[in-house]
Amino acid sequence: MNYWETLDYLYGLQKFGIKLGLENVRTILDRLDRPEEKFPILHVGGSNGKGSVSAALAEILKQAGFRTGLYTSPHLHSFTERIRIDGNPLSEAEVVHLTREIRARSAGISSTFFEFTTAMALHYFARQRVDFAVLEVGMGGRLDATNIVTPQVSVITPVCLDHTEHLGKSVAAIAEEKAGIIKSGVPVVIGSQPSEALEVMIRKAESLDSPTWLFGRDFSIRPASCGFSFQGPGLTLENLHPSLDGAHQQENLAIALCAASLLRSQGANLPDASLRSGVEQVSWPGRLEWWNGRREILLDGAHNEGGARVLAEYLSANSLRCRWVVGLKGNKRAEEVLRPVLPFASALYGAPPPVEEPFAPDELVRMALESGVPAAGFPSPAAALEAAIRERRKGEIVLVAGSLFLVASVREILLKAAAA
Repeated sequence: MNYWETLDYLYGLQKFGIKLGLENVRTILDRLDRPEEKFPILHVGGSNGKGSVSAALAEILKQAGFRTGLYTSPHLHSFTERIRIDGNPLSEAEVVHLTREIRARSAGISSTFFEFTTAMALHYFARQRVDFAVLEVGMGGRLDATNIVTPQVSVITPVCLDHTEHLGKSVAAIAEEKAGIIKSGVPVVIGSQPSEALEVMIRKAESLDSPTWLFGRDFSIRPASCGFSFQGPGLTLENLHPSLDGAHQQENLAIALCAASLLRSQGANLPDASLRSGVEQVSWPGRLEWWNGRREILLDGAHNEGGARVLAEYLSANSLRCRWVVGLKGNKRAEEVLRPVLPFASALYGAPPPVEEPFAPDELVRMALESGVPAAGFPSPAAALEAAIRERRKGEIVLVAGSLFLVASVREILLKAAAA
């Protein structure tokens, strides 16, 4: 198979749907000689911010000179982005080779897309002899394919109502699933949480004798010139100038710094300079990203109520009015995404993201109109973006926010326009 045929095979595994459980991935990894045991791992779960935290941890380790693997999902533009070493995606040829090998060695196992790609990442990292790997949980935690590992440090970013059809109908139930990545005796770093979620996580950690580090109690941030200062376990860093925008990203970076400081206490050589440069140089496109650095088009993958709330706080703090291009997957609680952001919208432009079952743009339009916000539906992200840019008035920005697939689609349009 060539690369595109290989992708067809991998995406075809989605016919097996989302299957929460560890039996398949454990069997596959056994057949691959247990690659997950050949390097230390940091395991990052949560609802919002886990990608940013993972990217920051990987950058910190890279800055310290460690060969570092990073596994995240979904990707923006290319499947290869999901599996990286020192920031470099694996090649298309490596995707083909790894798929062929794992497919042969996992014969008879009806693995899902995520189970297969998780095994691919771990196998690749072992083969490339990484010093560390950072794994982002796909969904949930307890039964997520990545939970096959025993990490050096576990991390749980803020949780909210998301994937309720799989994880539970309450924040406490979702927190129970997210807390499933906590391992016996392994330290866990926990970001700010709703009280009902925090109670679940602390109870879980105590039952497993896992040392717990809480944002606001054991590590914290305070405003500083052009950024923030960090205070945590055995570490103080003043006047950090983060590359990631938004107050919530400062918390995410603080979570990464706390996890790195715990790794340092375990013997990893992580100088203060590496910690500083890691949080100041990390890049994570599509999350509060000002396109080309100009404050005209803002891209953000705010696809759930927690992400929308953080986005609204950012718009408020920066006194921004927007023309909002929005699209969501069909399983999202759209009203909870729209509610925090609509007060900052001069108009809403509904469009379907490129997914199999998008949320109907006409329904997004209806919700906006009921809230008193002018709105129209469009057949594609390109058409919605064109209208928003054309109708933008002085003092307004164009906001593209919702599904990360929508953000990726618009980002590709903007990249092509910039290259023309």
